[in-house]
Amino acid sequence: MNKEILLSNIDKVHTTEMGIDRIKKNLKLNTNDVVEYCKNKILDKDCNIYKQGKNWYCETDHIRITINSYSYTIITAHTIH
Repeated sequence: MNKEILLSNIDKVHTTEMGIDRIKKNLKLNTNDVVEYCKNKILDKDCNIYKQGKNWYCETDHIRITINSYSYTIITAHTIH
């Protein structure tokens, strides 16, 4: 799948209250604007974006962000090694 689809819909990317808590905990973030943080990572020119099944995966800076490809909801984010 073409990552341009995700990039052209970046303004639709959002998450839930539970998603905010989960992402903050997983990435040890100190920000309340988790969505903005994730969007900046996704827009990073070095971000590797690929689609698998119903999800987009965005990998950069040892972080993987998982986004539902239909709703553009950030499901979770994890550090990767």
